[in-house]
Amino acid sequence: MAATESKRSSYFMITPMALVFTVFLVVPLLTIIVVSFWDYDEYRILPDFIFENYRYLLGSPVTWKIYLNTFKYAALTWLFTLLIGFTVAYFLAFHIRSLTWQIVLFMVCTIPFWTSNIIRMISWIPFLGRNGLLNQALMGMGLTDAPLEFLLFSDFAVILADVHLYTLFMVVPIFNSMMRIDRALIEAARDAGAGAWNTLRHVVIPLSKPGIAIGSIFVITVVMGDFITVRLMSGGQSASVGLQISNEIGLLQYPAAAASAVVLLLTVLLIVAALLRLVDIRKEL
Repeated sequence: MAATESKRSSYFMITPMALVFTVFLVVPLLTIIVVSFWDYDEYRILPDFIFENYRYLLGSPVTWKIYLNTFKYAALTWLFTLLIGFTVAYFLAFHIRSLTWQIVLFMVCTIPFWTSNIIRMISWIPFLGRNGLLNQALMGMGLTDAPLEFLLFSDFAVILADVHLYTLFMVVPIFNSMMRIDRALIEAARDAGAGAWNTLRHVVIPLSKPGIAIGSIFVITVVMGDFITVRLMSGGQSASVGLQISNEIGLLQYPAAAASAVVLLLTVLLIVAALLRLVDIRKEL
C-alpha cells in the first residue's frame, strides 16, 4: 500500500513538468511535422498528405549546397570557440588561485551578454567595413595599400560574429568540468615527471570531455539554426538552413519551411547523438 501511494505521489510530482513539456515542445513539434506534409500554392495552405515538400527539398542541389555552407559555419565556429573557450577556462581554473578573482574574471566574460545579439553584431560593421577602424589602422601603418574587402559581408564576418556570440557557451561547461578535477591528480602527474603538455593531454583534457561535449552541443545546435547572423554579416551573399527557413516563412511557404525545419531537426539530433556516444555527459550532470 505504501509503495502504491509513493508511486502515485511520484506521478503527481512529474505531472506539471510533463504538461509543460507536452504543451510547449511536443505539440508544436507535432504541428510542424504535420504541416510539413501539407500542400500549398501562391495564396493558400492546403491540408493534405504529400511528400512533395521533402522530395523537392532533398532532390534540389541548392539544398545540399546550403547544408554544406551551414556545416562549414558550424564546424569553424565550433573549432574557434573550442580553442578560445578551452584556453579561457584553463586559465581561470588553473592559473587563477583566488575564488574571488575567478568569479570576477568569469563575470567579465559575460559582459557581452548584457546587450542584444543584434547590437553586438552591428557593432562589428563600423570596425570591419571598407572605411572601418581596422582598415584605416592597417592602411595607416602601411600594412595594406587598399581596404581589405573580405572583412565585412563575407563568410569571415559571419564566423567572426558567431565566435563572438557563442564562445561563452563553450567557456561555461568546460570551466565547470575543470573546476571538478581533483587537483591531487595534477600534482600526481607532475610528481611522476609529466610536463605541462603531458599533464594537459593525459589528465586535463580527458577529464574535461563532458564539458567539451556540452559546449559543443550548445554551439553546434545554435549555429545550425541561426539565420540573423548570416543575413546581417554576409550582406545577403551567403545562405544557411536557418536563413532558408526564414525566407520560406517570409514567402508564406509554411509547409516547405516546416519540411526544412524537420530535416534540420533530424540533422542536429544525429550530430548530438554522435557527440553523446563519444562522451558520457552524465558525469557533468
